[in-house]
Amino acid sequence: MFSRLRSDIQCILDRDPAARSTWEVLTCYPGLHALVLHRFAHACWHFGFKWLGRFVSNFSRWMTGIEIHPAAKIGERVFFDHAMGVVVGETAEIGDGCTIYQGVTLGGTSLYKGEKRHPTLGKDVVIGAGAKVLGGFTVGDGAKVGSNAVVTKPVPAGATAVGNPARIIQEEADVQREATASKMGFSAYGITQNDDPLSQAMRGLIDNAASQEHQIALLWQALEKMNASQGLSQSIEMPDDAAKRESFSADKLNQLVGK
Repeated sequence: MFSRLRSDIQCILDRDPAARSTWEVLTCYPGLHALVLHRFAHACWHFGFKWLGRFVSNFSRWMTGIEIHPAAKIGERVFFDHAMGVVVGETAEIGDGCTIYQGVTLGGTSLYKGEKRHPTLGKDVVIGAGAKVLGGFTVGDGAKVGSNAVVTKPVPAGATAVGNPARIIQEEADVQREATASKMGFSAYGITQNDDPLSQAMRGLIDNAASQEHQIALLWQALEKMNASQGLSQSIEMPDDAAKRESFSADKLNQLVGK
Protein backbone atom coordinates (compact mmCIF):
# COMPACT_ATOMS: atom_id res chain seq x y z
CA MET A 1 0.00 0.00 0.00
CA PHE A 2 2.65 2.52 1.06
CA SER A 3 4.99 1.52 -1.78
CA ARG A 4 2.21 2.29 -4.26
CA LEU A 5 1.55 5.63 -2.58
CA ARG A 6 5.26 6.48 -2.77
CA SER A 7 5.20 5.58 -6.46
CA ASP A 8 2.19 7.86 -7.05
CA ILE A 9 3.89 10.74 -5.25
CA GLN A 10 7.12 10.26 -7.16
CA CYS A 11 5.34 10.26 -10.53
CA ILE A 12 3.78 13.62 -9.64
CA LEU A 13 7.16 15.03 -8.64
CA ASP A 14 8.59 13.79 -11.95
CA ARG A 15 5.84 15.23 -14.17
CA ASP A 16 4.80 18.45 -12.46
CA PRO A 17 7.47 21.18 -12.26
CA ALA A 18 5.30 23.01 -9.70
CA ALA A 19 5.57 20.17 -7.19
CA ARG A 20 8.33 21.01 -4.70
CA SER A 21 8.16 18.35 -2.01
CA THR A 22 6.60 15.05 -0.99
CA TRP A 23 4.67 16.76 1.80
CA GLU A 24 3.20 19.31 -0.62
CA VAL A 25 2.06 16.56 -3.00
CA LEU A 26 0.61 14.48 -0.17
CA THR A 27 -1.40 17.34 1.29
CA CYS A 28 -2.23 19.64 -1.62
CA TYR A 29 -2.82 17.49 -4.71
CA PRO A 30 -6.50 16.48 -5.13
CA GLY A 31 -5.55 14.11 -7.96
CA LEU A 32 -3.60 12.01 -5.46
CA HIS A 33 -6.42 12.18 -2.91
CA ALA A 34 -8.91 11.01 -5.55
CA LEU A 35 -6.68 8.03 -6.40
CA VAL A 36 -6.34 6.94 -2.78
CA LEU A 37 -10.08 7.21 -2.15
CA HIS A 38 -10.83 5.41 -5.42
CA ARG A 39 -8.72 2.44 -4.38
CA PHE A 40 -10.75 2.08 -1.22
CA ALA A 41 -14.02 2.52 -3.14
CA HIS A 42 -12.89 0.01 -5.78
CA ALA A 43 -12.06 -2.56 -3.09
CA CYS A 44 -15.51 -2.09 -1.55
CA TRP A 45 -17.12 -2.55 -4.97
CA HIS A 46 -15.01 -5.62 -5.75
CA PHE A 47 -15.97 -7.35 -2.50
CA GLY A 48 -19.68 -6.70 -2.96
CA PHE A 49 -20.15 -3.58 -0.85
CA LYS A 50 -21.63 -1.63 -3.76
CA TRP A 51 -23.37 1.10 -1.78
CA LEU A 52 -20.28 1.78 0.34
CA GLY A 53 -18.17 1.99 -2.81
CA ARG A 54 -20.56 4.52 -4.33
CA PHE A 55 -20.69 6.50 -1.11
CA VAL A 56 -16.88 6.75 -0.93
CA SER A 57 -16.81 7.70 -4.61
CA ASN A 58 -19.37 10.44 -4.02
CA PHE A 59 -17.42 11.70 -1.01
CA SER A 60 -14.26 11.78 -3.15
CA ARG A 61 -16.09 13.78 -5.80
CA TRP A 62 -17.21 16.30 -3.18
CA MET A 63 -13.69 16.57 -1.74
CA THR A 64 -11.65 16.67 -4.97
CA GLY A 65 -13.96 17.59 -7.86
CA ILE A 66 -12.98 14.33 -9.59
CA GLU A 67 -15.69 11.75 -10.26
CA ILE A 68 -14.45 8.17 -10.63
CA HIS A 69 -16.90 5.28 -10.63
CA PRO A 70 -15.81 2.67 -8.06
CA ALA A 71 -15.87 -0.07 -10.72
CA ALA A 72 -13.35 1.74 -12.95
CA LYS A 73 -9.88 0.17 -13.14
CA ILE A 74 -6.87 2.44 -12.69
CA GLY A 75 -3.23 1.36 -12.99
CA GLU A 76 -0.11 2.59 -11.25
CA ARG A 77 1.59 6.00 -11.56
CA VAL A 78 -1.54 7.65 -12.94
CA PHE A 79 -1.48 11.43 -12.59
CA PHE A 80 -4.66 13.54 -12.50
CA ASP A 81 -3.16 17.00 -13.02
CA HIS A 82 -5.38 19.90 -11.81
CA ALA A 83 -8.21 17.48 -12.68
CA MET A 84 -11.24 19.52 -11.61
CA GLY A 85 -14.26 18.20 -13.51
CA VAL A 86 -12.74 14.87 -14.58
CA VAL A 87 -15.30 12.07 -15.04
CA VAL A 88 -14.29 8.39 -15.32
CA GLY A 89 -17.08 5.96 -16.17
CA GLU A 90 -17.91 2.54 -14.76
CA THR A 91 -16.22 0.34 -17.38
CA ALA A 92 -13.27 2.65 -18.05
CA GLU A 93 -9.74 1.33 -17.67
CA ILE A 94 -6.68 3.55 -17.26
CA GLY A 95 -3.25 2.01 -17.85
CA ASP A 96 -0.01 2.60 -15.98
CA GLY A 97 1.70 5.96 -16.34
CA CYS A 98 -1.25 7.87 -17.83
CA THR A 99 -1.69 11.61 -17.37
CA ILE A 100 -5.17 13.16 -17.37
CA TYR A 101 -5.82 16.89 -17.21
CA GLN A 102 -8.79 18.92 -16.03
CA GLY A 103 -12.23 18.62 -17.60
CA VAL A 104 -11.62 15.22 -19.20
CA THR A 105 -14.50 12.79 -19.67
CA LEU A 106 -13.96 9.07 -20.18
CA GLY A 107 -17.59 8.44 -21.02
CA GLY A 108 -19.90 6.00 -22.74
CA THR A 109 -22.20 6.09 -25.74
CA SER A 110 -24.29 3.04 -24.87
CA LEU A 111 -27.09 2.61 -22.32
CA TYR A 112 -26.93 -1.18 -22.10
CA LYS A 113 -25.86 -2.64 -18.76
CA GLY A 114 -23.11 -5.23 -18.74
CA GLU A 115 -21.47 -3.93 -21.91
CA LYS A 116 -18.08 -2.28 -22.28
CA ARG A 117 -19.33 1.31 -22.53
CA HIS A 118 -16.26 3.34 -21.61
CA PRO A 119 -12.75 3.60 -23.10
CA THR A 120 -9.58 1.75 -22.20
CA LEU A 121 -6.38 3.80 -22.04
CA GLY A 122 -3.11 1.99 -22.65
CA LYS A 123 0.14 2.78 -20.89
CA ASP A 124 1.60 6.32 -20.82
CA VAL A 125 -1.39 7.94 -22.52
CA VAL A 126 -1.84 11.73 -22.21
CA ILE A 127 -5.37 13.17 -22.31
CA GLY A 128 -5.36 16.96 -22.72
CA ALA A 129 -7.59 19.39 -20.85
CA GLY A 130 -11.26 19.28 -21.78
CA ALA A 131 -10.98 16.22 -24.03
CA LYS A 132 -13.88 13.79 -24.34
CA VAL A 133 -13.13 10.11 -25.02
CA LEU A 134 -16.47 8.40 -25.60
CA GLY A 135 -17.09 4.71 -26.23
CA GLY A 136 -15.81 1.24 -25.43
CA PHE A 137 -12.65 1.31 -27.56
CA THR A 138 -8.92 1.42 -26.86
CA VAL A 139 -6.50 4.33 -26.90
CA GLY A 140 -3.12 2.72 -27.60
CA ASP A 141 0.04 2.90 -25.53
CA GLY A 142 1.81 6.25 -25.67
CA ALA A 143 -1.00 7.98 -27.54
CA LYS A 144 -1.95 11.62 -26.96
CA VAL A 145 -5.37 13.24 -27.15
CA GLY A 146 -5.27 16.99 -27.68
CA SER A 147 -7.09 19.51 -25.55
CA ASN A 148 -10.86 19.71 -26.22
CA ALA A 149 -10.73 16.84 -28.70
CA VAL A 150 -13.78 14.58 -29.01
CA VAL A 151 -12.65 11.00 -29.64
CA THR A 152 -15.19 8.35 -30.64
CA LYS A 153 -12.92 5.86 -32.44
CA PRO A 154 -9.80 3.87 -31.46
CA VAL A 155 -6.48 5.72 -31.39
CA PRO A 156 -3.40 3.73 -32.49
CA ALA A 157 -0.42 3.40 -30.17
CA GLY A 158 1.85 6.42 -30.29
CA ALA A 159 -0.58 8.49 -32.36
CA THR A 160 -1.99 11.95 -31.62
CA ALA A 161 -5.73 12.66 -31.92
CA VAL A 162 -6.91 16.27 -32.22
CA GLY A 163 -10.07 18.16 -33.15
CA ASN A 164 -13.83 17.67 -33.00
CA PRO A 165 -14.47 15.08 -34.27
CA ALA A 166 -10.96 13.86 -33.55
CA ARG A 167 -8.63 12.89 -36.36
CA ILE A 168 -5.27 11.15 -36.23
CA ILE A 169 -2.22 13.28 -37.03
CA GLN A 170 -0.28 11.61 -39.83
CA GLU A 171 1.89 14.39 -41.26
CA GLU A 172 5.61 13.71 -41.06
CA ALA A 173 6.30 17.17 -39.66
CA ASP A 174 3.92 16.55 -36.76
CA VAL A 175 5.46 13.16 -36.03
CA GLN A 176 8.92 14.73 -35.94
CA ARG A 177 7.67 17.56 -33.73
CA GLU A 178 6.19 15.11 -31.24
CA ALA A 179 9.39 13.05 -31.28
CA THR A 180 11.42 16.16 -30.53
CA ALA A 181 9.06 17.11 -27.70
CA SER A 182 9.42 13.64 -26.21
CA LYS A 183 13.21 13.90 -26.30
CA MET A 184 13.06 17.26 -24.55
CA GLY A 185 10.87 15.88 -21.79
CA PHE A 186 7.22 15.39 -20.92
CA SER A 187 4.82 16.65 -23.60
CA ALA A 188 2.20 18.32 -21.44
CA TYR A 189 -1.44 18.82 -22.43
CA GLY A 190 -1.06 16.89 -25.70
CA ILE A 191 -1.22 20.15 -27.67
CA THR A 192 -0.84 19.88 -31.44
CA GLN A 193 -0.96 22.42 -34.22
CA ASN A 194 -2.98 22.09 -37.46
CA ASP A 195 -6.25 21.80 -35.55
CA ASP A 196 -8.33 24.05 -37.84
CA PRO A 197 -10.19 22.45 -40.81
CA LEU A 198 -10.24 25.75 -42.73
CA SER A 199 -6.48 26.24 -42.41
CA GLN A 200 -5.99 22.61 -43.44
CA ALA A 201 -8.02 23.21 -46.60
CA MET A 202 -6.07 26.39 -47.32
CA ARG A 203 -2.76 24.56 -46.88
CA GLY A 204 -3.97 21.89 -49.31
CA LEU A 205 -4.81 24.53 -51.93
CA ILE A 206 -1.48 26.31 -51.38
CA ASP A 207 0.52 23.10 -51.73
CA ASN A 208 -1.43 22.16 -54.87
CA ALA A 209 -0.87 25.61 -56.42
CA ALA A 210 2.85 25.41 -55.68
CA SER A 211 3.02 21.97 -57.27
CA GLN A 212 1.18 23.14 -60.40
CA GLU A 213 3.46 26.17 -60.80
CA HIS A 214 6.50 23.92 -60.46
CA GLN A 215 5.22 21.60 -63.21
CA ILE A 216 4.43 24.52 -65.54
CA ALA A 217 7.88 26.01 -65.00
CA LEU A 218 9.46 22.66 -65.86
CA LEU A 219 7.42 22.48 -69.09
CA TRP A 220 8.51 25.95 -70.22
CA GLN A 221 12.11 25.16 -69.40
CA ALA A 222 11.90 21.93 -71.42
CA LEU A 223 10.46 23.80 -74.40
CA GLU A 224 13.22 26.38 -74.16
CA LYS A 225 15.90 23.67 -74.20
CA MET A 226 14.21 21.96 -77.14
CA ASN A 227 14.16 25.22 -79.08
CA ALA A 228 17.86 25.72 -78.41
CA SER A 229 18.72 22.23 -79.66
CA GLN A 230 16.53 22.32 -82.82
CA GLY A 231 17.62 25.69 -84.14
CA LEU A 232 15.62 28.63 -85.45
CA SER A 233 13.92 26.76 -88.33
CA GLN A 234 12.02 24.32 -86.12
CA SER A 235 11.74 26.31 -82.89
CA ILE A 236 8.45 26.84 -81.05
CA GLU A 237 7.58 30.46 -80.40
CA MET A 238 7.71 31.19 -76.68
CA PRO A 239 5.20 33.73 -75.31
CA ASP A 240 6.67 36.79 -73.63
CA ASP A 241 4.84 36.09 -70.36
CA ALA A 242 5.93 32.44 -70.08
CA ALA A 243 6.59 31.61 -66.40
CA LYS A 244 10.03 30.05 -66.68
CA ARG A 245 10.79 30.59 -62.99
CA GLU A 246 8.81 29.76 -59.85
CA SER A 247 7.60 32.80 -57.92
CA PHE A 248 4.83 31.25 -55.81
CA SER A 249 5.88 31.43 -52.13
CA ALA A 250 4.07 28.48 -50.54
CA ASP A 251 6.10 28.69 -47.32
CA LYS A 252 5.08 32.29 -46.61
CA LEU A 253 1.41 31.58 -47.27
CA ASN A 254 1.53 28.47 -45.08
CA GLN A 255 2.91 30.60 -42.27
CA LEU A 256 0.00 32.99 -42.67
CA VAL A 257 -2.55 30.20 -42.21
CA GLY A 258 -0.71 28.80 -39.20
CA LYS A 259 1.40 25.91 -40.42
